[in-house]
Amino acid sequence: METLFDAAIIGGGPAGLNAALVLGRARKNVILIDEGLPRNRVTHESHGFLTRDGIKPDEFRRIAVEQIRAYPSVRFSADIAVDIAGADGDFKVSAKGGDIYRAKKLLLAVGKKDRLPEIEGLTDVYGKSAFVCPYCDGWELRDRRLAVIAKGERAFHFAKTILGWSERITLCTDGPDELTDAQREELRVRGIPLFDARIRRIVSEDGLVSKVELEEGAAVACTGIFFAPTLVPGSDLPRALGCELTPTGSIAATDVLGKSSVPGVFVAGDIATELNQLIQAAAMGAMAGAGINAELLAEAWEARGRAMRS
Repeated sequence: METLFDAAIIGGGPAGLNAALVLGRARKNVILIDEGLPRNRVTHESHGFLTRDGIKPDEFRRIAVEQIRAYPSVRFSADIAVDIAGADGDFKVSAKGGDIYRAKKLLLAVGKKDRLPEIEGLTDVYGKSAFVCPYCDGWELRDRRLAVIAKGERAFHFAKTILGWSERITLCTDGPDELTDAQREELRVRGIPLFDARIRRIVSEDGLVSKVELEEGAAVACTGIFFAPTLVPGSDLPRALGCELTPTGSIAATDVLGKSSVPGVFVAGDIATELNQLIQAAAMGAMAGAGINAELLAEAWEARGRAMRS
């Protein structure tokens, strides 16, 4: 007989894994579907997660899976979910490899992907000396000469934030800066150089940046970069399911337990927040796991009551 899982979790990052842990401990039958290509695979270390600061991303996942396997009701599928049909109580998740998994509830923990600016040399330094999150990697670049690649409001926010780790920063907007006159003045007063010329290339050796060359001929010397990528959903499934999305492409949750606008569908992790932190994603996964379990228990309670009355 085909298994009807209590929950199907799509995505095996910290959000999906923590939800699987909570649901496994709650004795729920779970299938976790993940291709094994996390967003943070380019980074050497993960930070900000208590007891795991500095851990390698693949080691974090290895430990998590090892601990979850202690709960036999959780299964793993190294695959990609490509389609979802059905509705609350009986979803059908089709995987790229041909398997179909039925589940009463869904958790979308598909994360987001970084779409890098099209700048020559950026991929060579990404994850080595160029990063997107100062809370994750600012400590390692503290007091260095840094180039900040961003424009508009994100550039202004970046500049204000990164000053907490280094006062030697230069803002490169790779074209029109999209700043207001007031913001430009604030940067000038604080001695933060601003270049709005297009970037020709990033010069590096073995992934370590040495300068950002501009098309006008100038070069910004630096030993580290922070840049603002474009974030896109890690999967088209939320949109296909009809989940309500925010203007930034995140799935809108209706409560702290991760319920989406679609009955039976829960969300957790980067796909449901702009606060892209490892520990934040894990916490959201734990809450979503509890939310799914609570919904399943309530439905079982009602079913038991009807059976006893009949």
